[in-house]
Amino acid sequence: MPADGARNPAGDAGDSYVDARCAAVYDIFEGPERDDLDVYAAMVEEFGAASVVDVGCGTGTFATMLAGRGVEVVGVDPSALALDVAQSKPHAGKVTWVHGIAANLPPVQADMAFMTANVAQAILGDEAWAETLTAIRRRLSPGGVLVFESRDPERRAWLEWTKENTYSAAEVDGEGTVESWVEFEDSHGGFVDFVGILVFERDGRRVEQRSRLQFRDRAELTKSLEDAGFVVDEIRDAPDRPGREFVFIARKSQLTYQRNVDADQPR
Repeated sequence: MPADGARNPAGDAGDSYVDARCAAVYDIFEGPERDDLDVYAAMVEEFGAASVVDVGCGTGTFATMLAGRGVEVVGVDPSALALDVAQSKPHAGKVTWVHGIAANLPPVQADMAFMTANVAQAILGDEAWAETLTAIRRRLSPGGVLVFESRDPERRAWLEWTKENTYSAAEVDGEGTVESWVEFEDSHGGFVDFVGILVFERDGRRVEQRSRLQFRDRAELTKSLEDAGFVVDEIRDAPDRPGREFVFIARKSQLTYQRNVDADQPR
């Protein structure tokens, strides 16, 4: 559950990065170990999952972490540049990488699926969100579990997205000091627009990457899951953002799934 960065990890079919330089420094600002992912890795053990789909896998930190622990992993992301970074990591050869969105997943039957960080909120519009949930359900085994996080809109976190609150800097090989921060731009109808800024010391280049997230409340998310054939088992708190973020745990509903299959049969 990292801080908001300049990357939109689940954008449309095109790359979300301006260039490969941004992709290369993404992990530096998110943190090489990504402690926020430990809670999700623990869930894989909790539910006894042997296979996982990582939707919006980005630079592959979570996917390769699980692969290194013997989990069968498929990672899908719309950014080819992010996948290039992912495939250079330890254990990357054990992961099946897919360039695309959830609808492009191969015909697997995974025990669990995850959308970490901003992925769920970066899927914009009711239609795209419903299509994503449906595509994920198809790739889950009977009783398979979907886990994702989404910020509570009532907390209005975007008001804190200022340079003062989000600024960080890091020394990067070949680049010198790279500065990073996020600035809120606008909010309307549940959508929040913001810009992620990177400044590279080596050549003074300033990269601005505009992104949009959709904030859905607990009731909206619950209904969307039920409509897509899931049962919400639990809504947990985010350990690193207590009271500010939902962590949904939803199970593929066999009753709904069977009813949908039956409805497709000729009478």
